[in-house]
This record gives sequence, structure tokens and C-alpha cells, in this order.
Amino acid sequence: MNILVRNLHRGVTENDLLQLFKPFGTIKSHNIVIDQSTGKSKGFGFVDMPDNSEAAAAIKALDGKLIRGLKIRVKASNARSFKNTANKRK
Repeated sequence: MNILVRNLHRGVTENDLLQLFKPFGTIKSHNIVIDQSTGKSKGFGFVDMPDNSEAAAAIKALDGKLIRGLKIRVKASNARSFKNTANKRK
């Protein structure tokens, strides 16, 4: 399942994102979307978890969690938006 993570502090790294989701199960891929002109985080990212039950548990536990002073928003994402955003990063 592709998961959209929004309202991330601009200082959150891809490794931070991995560590946040890792306790819930297998992570196939993860990324934070970067603004190409500034090289800084846009404040959101994606995590792909192949096991839907693990992904659902992560969403339930992490949605609304306070990370670096901001409440993150976590929800299922459609695969199309994940692929389009990932392609724009390249």
C-alpha cells in the first residue's frame, strides 16, 4: 500500500521517515518530495508498504502524531500520485 505522509517538518529526512514506519513492518520504498529549485523538502512524502495490514496499522498509529512540533497526516495514497511525484523528483 502506498501511504501519503503530509505536514512533515522541513527538517525531517528520508531516514527519519524510514525509522518512523519501520516498527510497523516491511518498507518497500520511501521518499520525501524535494523542491527542485530550492533543494528543500516540500513537507510531504510517501512510504510504500507491501503488507496492507502492516500499512493500515502504521496509518492508524501515526496519523496525528506529533513529529518535530507538527502533527503529521498519514493516509492511504493512490499509486498514481506516488509514481507521478517520484518521477518528478528525477
